[in-house]
Order: sequence, then C-alpha cells, then structure tokens
Amino acid sequence: MLGKIHLLEGNLDKAIEIYKKAVEFSPENTELLTTLGLLYLQLGLYQKAFEHLGNALTYDPTNYKAILAAGSMMQTHGDFDVALTKYRVVACAVPESPPLWNNIGMCFFGKKKYVAAISCLKRANYLAPFDWKILYNLGLVHLTMQQYASAFHFLSAAINFQPKMGELYMLLAVALTNLEDTENAKRAYAEAVHLDKCNPLVNLNYAVLLYNQGRKRDALAQYQEMEKKVSLLKDSSSLEFDSEMVEVAQKLGAALHVGETLVWTKPAKDPRSQHRTASTSKAACFQQPLGSNQALGQAMSSAAAYRKLPSERGERREKEERNIDV
Repeated sequence: MLGKIHLLEGNLDKAIEIYKKAVEFSPENTELLTTLGLLYLQLGLYQKAFEHLGNALTYDPTNYKAILAAGSMMQTHGDFDVALTKYRVVACAVPESPPLWNNIGMCFFGKKKYVAAISCLKRANYLAPFDWKILYNLGLVHLTMQQYASAFHFLSAAINFQPKMGELYMLLAVALTNLEDTENAKRAYAEAVHLDKCNPLVNLNYAVLLYNQGRKRDALAQYQEMEKKVSLLKDSSSLEFDSEMVEVAQKLGAALHVGETLVWTKPAKDPRSQHRTASTSKAACFQQPLGSNQALGQAMSSAAAYRKLPSERGERREKEERNIDV
C-alpha cells in the first residue's frame, strides 16, 4: 500500500525503493516483480525492467501483465515479430485490453502495414475512447498515409485530453499545413514551440513552414533555436538523430545561407525511437520550394497495468516507437 501511495503522488523513486524491499521479503511474488519491472520500464531502465519481468514470468509463465510489458520492450527496440508473438499469448488471456491492441497496431505500423495498424488501433480506441495515446497513434498513422483530415480529427481529440504536449500540436500543424490551412498551422506550431522546450523537430518543421511562406527571418530564428536544442541534447545524452531529419535541416540551412554543417554529426535513428515506443522521429519531407513539412512523431506503445501505474512524466514522441507506460 505504501508503494501505491508513492505512485499516486508521482514519486517513482520512492515507490521503487518500497517495492524493492517488498521483493526482498517476497521474492516469488509475481505481482510485486511485475510492478517493479514496469516502474523501471517507465524510467527507461530496460535491463532492470527485463530482469524483474523475466523473474515474474519464471514463477508464472501465464502472467499476461509481464508478457505485455516484455513485448512492449521488444517493440521499443524494433523487434516487432517477437513482440507480436508475445501479444498473441496475451490476447488469449485478455482479448479486450486497450493497451494490447494499441501495441499490436503499432507493431503493424513499424512493419509498414498501415491498414492493419489502423484496424487494431480503432479497436483499441473503441475499448478506451478517452486514451489520448491511442488517439495520438491513430493521428500518426493517418498522417503517414497522407489522410490529413482523419489525422486532424484524431490529433484534435488527443489534444483535448492532453493539452500540454507540444508534439501533438506539431503533428496537428503538419496536418493543417497539408490541408492548406497555414494560419491555423502557424498557431499550432507557435503553441508547440511554447510547450516543447527540448524537441528540435518542432522548430525545424516550423522553420520549413515559415520559409515556404517567405518569412526567412522568422525561419532563421526557428532554425537557430533548433540548433540550440540539438547542442543541449548532444551534451546531455548520447542520442543520435534521424538521417532524414539531418538531411532536411542541411537543406534548410543551405537555403537560409547558414551553411550545411550542423552541430549533429551522426545521422542515425534514435535508439529509443521514442514512448515513448511504440517510435521513431521523422523529419519533414520537402516537396514545394522546401516542401510541406510532413513530420512524423514518435509512436507510443503501452506497458501493462496502465490503470494502476500513473506516469510520472508528461510523455514527449516521441515517434517509431517510443515506449510509454500508459
């Protein structure tokens, strides 16, 4: 009970300490092991999460919460076929689990089977109509399929439930740009920039829109802000950047006469492929003067027991898949 109280207060570190002590006294308790594994998963400590989830499955191979969480980890690292095998086992135990169908849908998304992804995500949405992560994923998949009106519908709904997430506004702006509503797209980008202080993709896509509107000075300001964020990310972590994002930024830099050499040097995908699960960050694709900034965010997958484990952080999108404990 003490651990659950810390969870309700959003204090994951203290909750983990309590659950670790509980596991010492009861090392074969699969519920405690699964909960501890999920907490480590929320913090991105995958090795410890896998260790505790594996122990839980050793004592109870049919523990669907641990299986779903393990599948979510495999999905985060791009092993979609193995994750789907795990989810097949879970589907026999809890066939109407919203996180399960959300994760299955994003596995199909990762395998580029978009129609199957939408089908699974809509089933998840039917089972949990107020889950903003499912709505986010539906918007993301529709953006990928260039179905911008549908993407706008689902992203707007997600924003109603999660109004403080900048990446949602960025994706909404992408949809609005492709629907030729540039004024509202600029408003959405402005809100995204205001809310998201660390994702350089927001500033990059906003700069593309401003450049295409002929506002080069404003575009340059966003471009420089993007470079600041990239520098901070490189100093504070070992993240690598998506090659498409780097290429687009180089083209925009050349168009703005600030050079093609950026502060990033390793064009590769983010290893966590962000919830944030579930996802990879995709940069804009230029089609007009510099294109219609068709940015994709990070897809979100869900770990088990989401109703019992409130997330400590306001999830970022992250996009491919970023693993988010829902």
